[in-house]
Amino acid sequence: MEIDAELRRQITVSLLAAAVFVAGLVAIGVTFDGSSLPEAGALALVGLLAGFVLLMALVGAYLMRANGDD
Repeated sequence: MEIDAELRRQITVSLLAAAVFVAGLVAIGVTFDGSSLPEAGALALVGLLAGFVLLMALVGAYLMRANGDD
């Protein structure tokens, strides 16, 4: 299977979005250190998850437009 430029772009953009999510998880973990997650940390985690879902929707829309599959 040959990887063309379009597939490379899709892989790169998706990996960058996933890396942003993982970095957010690490940031929440470092910020809210302890044995249990406080209420503020839980809200931050829910916000991160919602932001990730929106980010992936935007990434999908971008990739569809860039590919010309309107």
